[in-house]
Amino acid sequence: MSNKSIGLVLGPALFLATLLFFRPEGLSEEGRAVLACTLWVAVWWILEVMPIAVTALLPIILFPLTGALDLDTTTASFGHRYIFLYIGGFVLAIAIERWNLHRRIALNIIHLIGTDVRFIILGFMVATAFLSMWISNTATSVMMLPIGMAIIRQLQDNPETEENERRIFGKALMLAIAYSASIGGIATLIGTPPNLVLAGIVQEIYGIEITFSKWIVIGLPISAVLLVACWIYLTRVAFTFQQESFPGGKAEIDRQLVALGKISFEEKAVLLVFVATALAWISRSFLLNKWVPELDDTIIAIIAGVLLFLLPAGRGQKRKLIKWKEAVELPWGVLLLFGGGLALAEGFKTSGLA
Repeated sequence: MSNKSIGLVLGPALFLATLLFFRPEGLSEEGRAVLACTLWVAVWWILEVMPIAVTALLPIILFPLTGALDLDTTTASFGHRYIFLYIGGFVLAIAIERWNLHRRIALNIIHLIGTDVRFIILGFMVATAFLSMWISNTATSVMMLPIGMAIIRQLQDNPETEENERRIFGKALMLAIAYSASIGGIATLIGTPPNLVLAGIVQEIYGIEITFSKWIVIGLPISAVLLVACWIYLTRVAFTFQQESFPGGKAEIDRQLVALGKISFEEKAVLLVFVATALAWISRSFLLNKWVPELDDTIIAIIAGVLLFLLPAGRGQKRKLIKWKEAVELPWGVLLLFGGGLALAEGFKTSGLA
């Protein structure tokens, strides 16, 4: 019997058992209904009975029918402002990827840090972590992978490379890219979807707003410490390198930078929007709100997204920096997952189950 088959029965069974027989003292009818619905959703999420995004829609069915929450309150969670913050941030990330700005940023960071074997790995880690602060971890890893493979091939083809060094370096570099993508996602509120889910749940249940600046004050130092610790572990403990210098490493990075050519108008425009957005997010709570009290991180994100649809891609060009057919690549399933999680949080808060 597969996990899906078990979950298909277990989820509704726990739901009914909790709803009909679980009656602890002090727990309201609404609270019991929320708990029952949460167990059903959790089991189906864990055992992946249906796609996770589809399972996230279950509260829309279960909450109103069980009296846990009314339909208007439940569906309002799927339009939470943090969902629109993610939409705006992701549109910005799509524009960065569309014009290859992320590759230029990564190569320049690696070039700046150096081409010693260990420092090449550090350069990749810093570049990957920085990009994953703003772009999804998966997209960042996929973008960094071919750059890393080119460096590994350069090491393999160089006659000065010692035996087995390519294999050792290759393993270390691939792990470094994977780990640093996850580590970088911790640093900002939009770095990875769970960050926004946490912020939304904290606000729904406890009424505490976690702004972009509040998150980065804690998240960035943690991310930096983890990045350094991971680099030390990979280059000093997990792997031992036989040679300190990297024959041809600098030349390969330089070659890829030259291949990119001069920075384009589109890259400059997207970079300007990106920098302005990041600065606005960081300074909003302690500076910008003094002049515009209603300004919010979500509003800033949507302004950035709208600008990208308005600004032309080059002088005299009809197309804009981003087109709708590019924007629809948004991970809509993640947005539904957000909504489902926030609906559950609202149920916990309203029913007193929290």
